[in-house]
Amino acid sequence: MSIDETPPEDDGMADWAEALMEQNTAESAAAAVKTESGGVLSGDSMPSYSGGSDAQINDINRVLDIPVQLSVELGRTKVPIKHILQLGQGSVVELDALAGEPMDVLVNGYLIAQGEVVVVNDKFGIRLTDVVTPSERLRRVSKG
Repeated sequence: MSIDETPPEDDGMADWAEALMEQNTAESAAAAVKTESGGVLSGDSMPSYSGGSDAQINDINRVLDIPVQLSVELGRTKVPIKHILQLGQGSVVELDALAGEPMDVLVNGYLIAQGEVVVVNDKFGIRLTDVVTPSERLRRVSKG
């Protein structure tokens, strides 16, 4: 390795950071197109409230730091208990999802998005293809 080369990152986060930067660039371009065409911004854009106090901002910041369980669901199936008891190494369980279908992204068990599986630096990830609107998320949470 020459002197001007940077050493590879040990934690493998560089590839994830690069993927996130690529995604943010694409989202920024899409938002600029929406704004130029008179559309309304959505998604990560937060409305700005005039006259808000520092206490309200601190309350929001506390909520933003709460950890939640994010999971991706490959598929589901119902099987009798006798089949569960017969499972062993090498057993195959058929799921209801078709190959190539979007995966469900759940936060604390509630559907928030769907996406496709990607591989970054030999690790699985998910690229979101469809995000449930905040109003729809609130409606689903209030039902459950």
